[in-house]
Amino acid sequence: MRYSEDHKAQTRERIINEAAQRFRRDGVDATGLQTLMKALGLTHGGFYAHFKSKDELVEIALQQAAEQLRPVVEQQFEKNDPLPGFIDQYLSPGHRNTPGKGCPLPTISAELGARGQASATTDAIVKARLGSIEKALPSEHAKDESVALLATLIGALVLSRSVADEELSNRILESTRRHLKREIGAAE
Repeated sequence: MRYSEDHKAQTRERIINEAAQRFRRDGVDATGLQTLMKALGLTHGGFYAHFKSKDELVEIALQQAAEQLRPVVEQQFEKNDPLPGFIDQYLSPGHRNTPGKGCPLPTISAELGARGQASATTDAIVKARLGSIEKALPSEHAKDESVALLATLIGALVLSRSVADEELSNRILESTRRHLKREIGAAE
């Protein structure tokens, strides 16, 4: 049975969306193609009708994840004094508990870096976040401070997700939030 081009495009989009969520939640290596396709009610062999390789899907899914979050991030940075709210949002229990819907950097960048597979898409996401943070920092050292702030956010989120003790996880988030807000001169 032949499917229409529209059906093929819709199926491709479903695969990308599912992969974007699973790669953020579980990581690239832990997300097998067979499991991914089965979750969508598709066959493993059908994957190759849409993508040349898993690496191609990783890049596209990473772009999709960034695009899904772009409106939320832009809305936050349109506010007056956006950094305290961005810090609160990024280091929230909700963001910690829903990695499949959150920032792809904590899961993807560590894994791709460890595999020696730097990504142009990751570069673009990092540069966009740094640009937003730099503009919001009132310092002459905003370029350096934006890197330290983003790295601290990502590191704290990764660490908070890696511990089993919920109290400790919350402490990591709360302490880092307070510290970063003091660093940028925000009221608590």
